[in-house]
Amino acid sequence: MNIAVMNWSVLVVLLSAQSLLAQEVLAPIAIWPATPPGRLAANGEEGDTTTEQSNKIAGMPLIRLGNVSKPTLTIYKPAEEKNSGAAVLICPGGAYRILAYDLEGTEVCQWLNSIGITAGLLKYRVPKADEDPRPIEALQDAQRAMAILRSRSADLAVDDKRIGVLGFSAGGHLSARLSTNYDTRAYEAIDETDRVSCRPDFAVLVYPAYLIHEDAEQELPVDAQTPPMFLTMAADDPVDADNVLQFSLTLKHAKVPVELHLYPSGGHGYGLRRTEAICTHWPDRAEQWMHSQGILQ
Repeated sequence: MNIAVMNWSVLVVLLSAQSLLAQEVLAPIAIWPATPPGRLAANGEEGDTTTEQSNKIAGMPLIRLGNVSKPTLTIYKPAEEKNSGAAVLICPGGAYRILAYDLEGTEVCQWLNSIGITAGLLKYRVPKADEDPRPIEALQDAQRAMAILRSRSADLAVDDKRIGVLGFSAGGHLSARLSTNYDTRAYEAIDETDRVSCRPDFAVLVYPAYLIHEDAEQELPVDAQTPPMFLTMAADDPVDADNVLQFSLTLKHAKVPVELHLYPSGGHGYGLRRTEAICTHWPDRAEQWMHSQGILQ
């Protein structure tokens, strides 16, 4: 192994341990006060579906959380002296079948806390129904979670005009849906929380999926009010880098500020785990972008 990569891995472990000591994790918040709207496709007990045959990322296993029927929002607060006032809703990926809950969830919360950002980890409903490639239930959960996060901004010492969304793979698609479908809820309002805006103030899409299909323009109605976006992907990603190329052009034509990082190689599903692949440096570029946008102050 490259010595620099090995040293970085050691540093990540040390930084993660330090961030765990510094951050505060609040009790999970139920997204819905009663039965969620839409369908429940879970056919078993919620839990990690990883097996001994499952692939590892950067030499480490990951949690593949399945059968989620009770969506929650878990808040990770940075140390008070580091708090920038910004917050991010995190949407893990997993093809709408499972959630890569640590790789694209808890590990992301630790990174965001380390740079002064409050993180809200969304555990949305999976798996999707077989006949529904892009389930409405996930959007319902995301809209409600964003409204909950914004409604609690004062208590969290967060600026309610600097709350964004960050998603990976299917979670990147969900983040794009949330960023373009905020005027109308995908469910009937149930309480005062649903009067709070669910529009993200910015979005970070990491190797997003499902952005190119025949109904994409209707499903993702980009306009001048769409929030600024940061997109990143590897050119050899089997999900197809055209997802970010075409979507970034759509954003550009609508005059939405967009920054795109297309790396030559690296594949799919690496989260924040640093390897020799240059695409795994995307968190550095995303942090710089957030500074340039005035999100990190």
